[in-house]
Amino acid sequence: MIAASAYEIVLAVHVMAVVVAFGVTFAYPIMFAVAARHGARSLPLMHRIEYTIERLLVNPVLVLVLAAGIFLASDGHHWSEFFVQWGMGAVIVIGAALGAVMIPTAKRAEQIAERDVAAAAPGGDLEMSAEYQALARRLATVGSLLSGLVLITILFMATKP
Repeated sequence: MIAASAYEIVLAVHVMAVVVAFGVTFAYPIMFAVAARHGARSLPLMHRIEYTIERLLVNPVLVLVLAAGIFLASDGHHWSEFFVQWGMGAVIVIGAALGAVMIPTAKRAEQIAERDVAAAAPGGDLEMSAEYQALARRLATVGSLLSGLVLITILFMATKP
């Protein structure tokens, strides 16, 4: 049996939770590019998958990231260190952005994409509306910023500046 302290086990859980929560979100741009290339008719489903993952996977696992981080900061007496404060702030920003921007915008994008698909001639060319395109840009922009925040946070956690 491998001997490990509670701190080491919770640290492993913390890292695993980050991978589980955010790993798939880095694939979203590729998934949407493939969907768009193979026909915009799949976009409503893609948005449903997007917000379902965020609601049922990312949000709950983000709570685990936070709980493990609190344990680690408390057990290691790290509360005054920048990397801990940054991490806590990042969790709050990510959770708020998911709830206030990403999930509602993806739900609205699904609705507008369904409307655009229904309005198109069967088998004909489908051009997504300006309203849909604005929602997709918002999702891409905020999603990219959140992904960058995750990567910067990992850098700070690993280097502990």
